[in-house]
Amino acid sequence: MTKAELIAQVAGEAQVRKVDAEKAINSLIRIVSAALKSQGRLALAGFGTFMVTERKAREGRNPQTGSPIKIPATKVVKFKPGKQLKDSVK
Repeated sequence: MTKAELIAQVAGEAQVRKVDAEKAINSLIRIVSAALKSQGRLALAGFGTFMVTERKAREGRNPQTGSPIKIPATKVVKFKPGKQLKDSVK
């Protein structure tokens, strides 16, 4: 599903204009991003938990040349689905 398809579906189910649904979706994305940046964790009951974790620096290989390269440490976002989401997908 693309963002445009999500906006159209939200607009249809909530019976609002697509413009209003797009504002709501964009607002949700900004709020989730800000919460992860400031707090490192966001839990949505019944849906799941987003969390920021630290990935350690490691050594990798350049796929074109095979030479070793250093991959720096970085932060990544992980998602752990909640029970209701897991059950609905089964």
